[in-house]
Amino acid sequence: MTERRAPAAAGPAGPGGSAAPAPLDAPAPPADLAARLTGLVRALRGHGLRAGPAETVDAAAVLDVLGLTDREQLRAGLAAALLRSEGQRAVYDATFDLYFPLGVGTPEAARSGPSQGDPADDARAGARNARSDLTDPVREDLRERLAAALAADDRAAQARLAGEAVAAFGRYGAGSAPGSDGWSAHQTLGRLAPETLLARVLAALRAGPAPDTPSDVSDRVLADEIRRRIQDFRAMVGTEARRRVAEVRGTERIAERAVAPSADRIDFLAAGRDQLAELRRTVHPLARKLATRLAARRRRAARGQIDLRRTLRRSLSTGGVPLRPAHRRRRPARPEIVLLCDISGSVAGFADFTMLLVRAMSEQFSKVRVFAFVNRTAEITELLTGSGADPAALARRILTEAKVMGHHGNSDYGSALGEFADHHLDAVGPRTSVLILGDARNNHRDPNLPALHRIAGRARRVYWLNPEQPSLWGEGDSAATAYAEVVEMHSCRNTRRLGELITRLLPI
Repeated sequence: MTERRAPAAAGPAGPGGSAAPAPLDAPAPPADLAARLTGLVRALRGHGLRAGPAETVDAAAVLDVLGLTDREQLRAGLAAALLRSEGQRAVYDATFDLYFPLGVGTPEAARSGPSQGDPADDARAGARNARSDLTDPVREDLRERLAAALAADDRAAQARLAGEAVAAFGRYGAGSAPGSDGWSAHQTLGRLAPETLLARVLAALRAGPAPDTPSDVSDRVLADEIRRRIQDFRAMVGTEARRRVAEVRGTERIAERAVAPSADRIDFLAAGRDQLAELRRTVHPLARKLATRLAARRRRAARGQIDLRRTLRRSLSTGGVPLRPAHRRRRPARPEIVLLCDISGSVAGFADFTMLLVRAMSEQFSKVRVFAFVNRTAEITELLTGSGADPAALARRILTEAKVMGHHGNSDYGSALGEFADHHLDAVGPRTSVLILGDARNNHRDPNLPALHRIAGRARRVYWLNPEQPSLWGEGDSAATAYAEVVEMHSCRNTRRLGELITRLLPI
């Protein structure tokens, strides 16, 4: 965006204690660049990205070579030095935009009248926010220019418009507190409503050169392309709102609290529909990684312990020095896995993901059987292995095709465990590891601990993976503390923790 920024040195510190970064379109002293880079690395590590001293040194070399001339080239160069997987890119991009912003302050195009840079601009913005009249000339002018920028796919113009839109509609609390530091992307997009420009942009594109494809096909392709451009503009508005808040509250604070976590750190119970869809896309890459780890563990375990007698016998040829240790070779058998999954309510996403993950790793186990329940237990192994298994519709298929509910639709762990122990205990043997997935919220019913004792007494190991944080176990209708006295219960709130538990707990 075209802006007149602050001087080359770092901007004034906000209440969060962190100075706003200097603009990238002016030379910056080496100390400021070093502070930006170390702040970026520290924020990335706070989000779980493994960027150590070696990566930081590489990033410093990239920054020294590329400089600040081309911001997008710098973004790509630092990403190559700091990131290890494509799944970390969204967190990196949002954090990069905070520590290496396009600029600071208010876009020049958003300032009008003789009071450029005057705080009264914020008061006028607040007054405009208070109006909800759809005939607002400022709103209509922005929408008209945004439609033209979307039709031309002019990203520079879209970035400028994102800054203007946030300045015009994003401020909240301005009327009640002159020093308010609130900027809302949600409020801005709600007023601007870019999604409603689809027909206008499509009409503008239709007026261009006639496409070679049939009209109905070209319209569908154009509509999808326009939706993508609108989604990109929404992301620009979010970046601009975060940048403005960071200038006042402190970059470190906003980088910690306002950047969405990577997919492997999303809390299962807090994930929305789009986030669950993103998690499902990570199933197979995560399964390959975990399968590699389990295979490596199995290879190491096959060596066994040192055979002292054979090692001493070999050492006779080297004067008693045991240069060639001998090991007792062993052939570890692949374990059997039984999943017992609660698919009710908010834990359904957690159970859904875990079932798909274990199924994708099935080659690492000699046998995998999956059972689901709400208040009745049914085997669903065939639903997972069937050719029509759709991850997005898995929970719906289970609820409609398997008898997992009785006369009510509430969770009843005691009844489900009892039915499993009475009718499906033949699935559990001395080589079987049982994974129970659920939050153990039993709606104040009998937890049926004897049934869990029967399962634990027959299995090799029983582990309970609970998506709730341990501080909530035993509160309200939770029977987690009672079940934890019978089997090992582990908190499993995201995919990173799930992967750690699977590789650590499952036998080899």
